[in-house]
Amino acid sequence: MSLDKVIAISGKPGLYKLITQTRGGFVAESLIDNKRLSVSVQNNVSVLSEIAIYTLTEEVPLKQVFENIKKKEDGGITSVKPKDSKDKLEEYFFDVLPDYDEDRVYASDIKKVIQWYNLLHKHDMLNGLTDDEDHAEAIDEEE
Repeated sequence: MSLDKVIAISGKPGLYKLITQTRGGFVAESLIDNKRLSVSVQNNVSVLSEIAIYTLTEEVPLKQVFENIKKKEDGGITSVKPKDSKDKLEEYFFDVLPDYDEDRVYASDIKKVIQWYNLLHKHDMLNGLTDDEDHAEAIDEEE
């Protein structure tokens, strides 16, 4: 599953999988407890594929950050916990994304990225990080 179908809802913990669209919003299923909820258009929702992390030179898509964590951890869960100290989280994130912008990426953001990565890992959803678009572009280039 690509990150296009995974969302974060402001004020709600964890991540949600998009199930279906409704007249006034959509239905999402929690990756934490598998409960479904109706999400209206008034909710502040972020699609993971559209989130990026600030670096000193550009914005790096969250997908790339997850891929960097996956490489660092050899496909396993993170070696740090979201509740570790701010210094430990920042040190870990420097290993993952060496030029991230410390002024605009806060410890709370790093905690979320680590929580989200571990949640996606738990549900075996990190294998779909390579976009179908990237795959389609590669096929087009071969032809």
